[in-house]
Amino acid sequence: MCDHPIPGERSGTVWTALAHIITAVIGSGVLTLGWSLSQLGWIAGPFTMLAFSSVTLASALLLCNCYKWSDPNTGVLYRNGSYLDAVHRILGKKNAYVCGVIVRINFIKLGIVYTITSSLSMRAIQKSNCYHKLGHEASCNYGNTYYMLIFGLIQVFVSQIPDFRNTEWLSVTAAIMSFAYASIGTGLGLAKVIENGEIKGSISGMPVVHAENKVWLVSQALGDIAFAFPFSVIFLEIMDTLKPYPVEKVTMKKASIMAVCITLFFNLCCGGFSYAAFGNFTPGNLLSGFGFYEPYWLVDFANVCVVLHLVGGYQVFTQPMYASIEKFFTEKYPNSAFVHGQLKQMPGLRLNLMRLCLRTSYVGLTTGFSMLFPYFNQVVGVAGAVNFWPVVVYFPVEMYLAQKNIAPRTRKAILLRIYSFVTLAVILFAFVGSIKSLIAARFS
Repeated sequence: MCDHPIPGERSGTVWTALAHIITAVIGSGVLTLGWSLSQLGWIAGPFTMLAFSSVTLASALLLCNCYKWSDPNTGVLYRNGSYLDAVHRILGKKNAYVCGVIVRINFIKLGIVYTITSSLSMRAIQKSNCYHKLGHEASCNYGNTYYMLIFGLIQVFVSQIPDFRNTEWLSVTAAIMSFAYASIGTGLGLAKVIENGEIKGSISGMPVVHAENKVWLVSQALGDIAFAFPFSVIFLEIMDTLKPYPVEKVTMKKASIMAVCITLFFNLCCGGFSYAAFGNFTPGNLLSGFGFYEPYWLVDFANVCVVLHLVGGYQVFTQPMYASIEKFFTEKYPNSAFVHGQLKQMPGLRLNLMRLCLRTSYVGLTTGFSMLFPYFNQVVGVAGAVNFWPVVVYFPVEMYLAQKNIAPRTRKAILLRIYSFVTLAVILFAFVGSIKSLIAARFS
């Protein structure tokens, strides 16, 4: 038996799973990769991207084994429909508490990054049209706040989608948009390389006067790359949408391998061509940093795709958070009309006052933080590093070891813990450098 007894509720396939993953992964992070390569150079840059994609795939393969869990005392078989459920059942209550804090921080920081990125893309559309009319030297300066409020207002409405399983259509649309703007960015970069008649960049990356500054820029670049690959935090939510036949584990492995390969290809192309086109002057955001001015309509279209993608991406990452918070309130207040009652005016959306107030407040929180720290590259670096290690490496490794009853001193356990320690060291380095850059940007 399992804790989700109605198989008809799950209709997902390898293609819907792939759409969810692509929506989550090919996002705002891809726009920073050219800048990251400009800090790392032609050897370390692609190697680092390959390393992070390998870590992401390893995490996915480990988490596949954590979806179903058999209670050793009762023999009852459970489906872990969320990352937090898996940690709670497999590693216990204390680990689940720590994981809950980390996972919620992850969802919040993604909401902030997506709000910042969408505002930059909306502003870039207005600037692109201004440059086209007045020339590339014109002073086309616009603020971000207005666009952040627009994105927040859109999310207030879209957030009323009842739950994660109802976002399949949104993920498919968002995945198409992500392919579109990643392809446009790649094509524009390639066209610029052909126009230049040379491949810019160097083996060691952008030169700096002081070695200390180079170290901090490299660490921020690592944080940006770390942001561009993982989807572990929503892995089990996606897996829980799949049909039970064929076995979910088989379907999800196939979707994960496909997604990581597609992501790595697009990231290498988009980041590589932008670095080859601009070298040491690669913009922090490929599509809104105005390395490209023409054709302006294509730049505009790419930025529209970014915004549409981030509308869906925001929901892919926030719906699990909404679900966990609302589950807490529904269990704590079983007789509350505020929590359980539906608004009669809109029965099709299953709206109630709790959902309306809670989700609107959450969107307001992420929008407010975005206005406070509207620094794209620095925020992406911090976001990539802040909880990459616990979510993508530590908990999947520990759950796998516990699920398989692998003794601590066996060869497999030792290798997995060495892998965990090495990734921790890299991420700590990325985190410190990204925090320094964010503070410097805020107070400069």
